[in-house]
Amino acid sequence: MEEVVIVGAGVAGLATAVALKKVGVRALVLEKSKELRSTGTALGLYPNAWVALDALGVSYKLKALYAPFERGYITDVKTKSIQDVRYVPIGRIGAQPRAVHRKVLLEVLAEELPPNSIRFSSKITSIKTQEDRHSPICIVTLEDGSIIKSKVVIGCDGVHSIVAHWLGLCPPVYSGRSAVRGLTVFPNGHGYDRSGVIEQFVNVGTRAGFLTLNDKEVYWFFMGKSPPRGMEKGADPQMIQREVMENLAKDFPPVYLDVVKHSDLSSLTWAPLMFRYPWDILFGNLAQSNITVAGDAMHPMTPDLAQGGCSALEDAVVLGRHIGGSISKHGELVARDVGFAIGRYAKERRLRAVTLITASYLSGWVQQDASSRLMRFIRDVLFYGLLLARLVSSVAQYDCGKLPNVSSLPSRESESSI
Repeated sequence: MEEVVIVGAGVAGLATAVALKKVGVRALVLEKSKELRSTGTALGLYPNAWVALDALGVSYKLKALYAPFERGYITDVKTKSIQDVRYVPIGRIGAQPRAVHRKVLLEVLAEELPPNSIRFSSKITSIKTQEDRHSPICIVTLEDGSIIKSKVVIGCDGVHSIVAHWLGLCPPVYSGRSAVRGLTVFPNGHGYDRSGVIEQFVNVGTRAGFLTLNDKEVYWFFMGKSPPRGMEKGADPQMIQREVMENLAKDFPPVYLDVVKHSDLSSLTWAPLMFRYPWDILFGNLAQSNITVAGDAMHPMTPDLAQGGCSALEDAVVLGRHIGGSISKHGELVARDVGFAIGRYAKERRLRAVTLITASYLSGWVQQDASSRLMRFIRDVLFYGLLLARLVSSVAQYDCGKLPNVSSLPSRESESSI
């Protein structure tokens, strides 16, 4: 009998495992891949994410590697006008946005877990529950036929979550936009004057940008209203690069095209941008019988406010805080009572998730339309000039709270290891 099974070893899954470790709960993380995945290359973390990372005890490791961003420039490709956005320190710990390698974040989180906490090549196929001495027990079946029993199951298995499906949440929908992401490495240094700056470029129906991760690596993205010709998951990286340079972004500034030109082809990905309708979360079932979801499994959203990874880290701390409160009452994880803690977690996260999904979608719609003078006025004057800085500050000020005191855990005896 496991205390907690977490499905998925992404940002949400590993962060949740770390949060639970800190409140004295052992978690087994089931990951279907053979190793930690780093799809997406990099991600931006805003102050609300750094508050969560501080609660998890790992923020100092990442801050030592990545410098903060102090401002952003948004250039209109047609008019050449430039909007200036400043990022001032906010929140309880006075944090600023930073971009980090996704794989480094995963490795930093994994290092915090006891040995053998992650079981790779473990794809779940079904979930069911049953009563055992008047307490709910979760039964997870894996693809190889093995069965794992647990007091709690937390689905952190991404956009197409099996756990979310079990809860009855409606599947995510296509936003009508897609994104290309990549990493460029300049062995002798990129030489950009604007390190510590997020550069963005907007055109009718498209938006792109890049930011430096260090003095040699640059993360870049391109978002458009419709999928590029012939693009699909697993598309040839050279075709993706060529399509961006020669068609989608051909009118963009040379500095952006140079970054795309020197991309590490193995890092290039294309993906449709998916999101869950806000009302599905507002009225949907986020928890049932000691089973819940976190991260993209709960609230997939478009990346326009860079809150996907941030909100996943929030989820982890909030869930750990509520489960920790249950343990402090009983001295251990009691299956009957932990369901109430999970219910309180779902209630606390519901409105926050709805707000982020809605704000992200509307932000993307405004920034990528510009099909008329009215829409350009709304985008350039109202949104960029008056609303963007306030909106980013508003969502980034969220404080997920702190975790109870750390409890030491014995090492898990298992065949797999991290």
